[in-house]
Amino acid sequence: MAENAETNSTTCITRREFLYYVWGASMALFTAQFTGLFVWFALPKFREGEFGGPFPVLRDRLPGVNDPPVDVPDGRFWLVNVDTNNTQGQERMYRVADDPERIVGVAALYKVCTHLGCIYKWTPTASRFECPCHGSKYRLDGRRIESPAPRSIDRFHITALDADGNELAQSEAGRDDEWLELVIPDNAVALRVNTGNKRDGTVRGLLCELFDNCP
Repeated sequence: MAENAETNSTTCITRREFLYYVWGASMALFTAQFTGLFVWFALPKFREGEFGGPFPVLRDRLPGVNDPPVDVPDGRFWLVNVDTNNTQGQERMYRVADDPERIVGVAALYKVCTHLGCIYKWTPTASRFECPCHGSKYRLDGRRIESPAPRSIDRFHITALDADGNELAQSEAGRDDEWLELVIPDNAVALRVNTGNKRDGTVRGLLCELFDNCP
């Protein structure tokens, strides 16, 4: 009997200890809920058509193959449609020795120079993007032509949608983990450009070096 009493006294908890445990569990639950709510409200939320969120783009808004880019100012990106196997617009999109066998598809290029964050422009007379701040230049697909840009233009993720809003295809990562050009399926009617999903442009050699005409 003495042994049983001793065992019970070591295994049972007092009422005060029980209340402490309940209080501790309640505080832990409250803290977890408060933290979750704080994170929920602190994280930025972007509506459709607002920079940082998705931008719907109808297919008929896309530029033609190797045509000059289409400006989407609210989304802060340029839409380009390139194909190095197409002879149309070769002054804008030309193939060079270290290009893959073929570069084809649509890309959404962030409108900020990768050097110091200036806003570059499309220059029709030169058929390329040019930064007015420090002279960086880029090909139609965003690849660097001249420095001081440290890499090619950054890109946003693209999803192709059918008439019912179903996803048909989406950007895949490739060269230096950048978003590759997306080949648009025939039955796609729109694109969704996610300006909250940007990847750095590729770090390949300057095009002017390949042609031995860097300034």
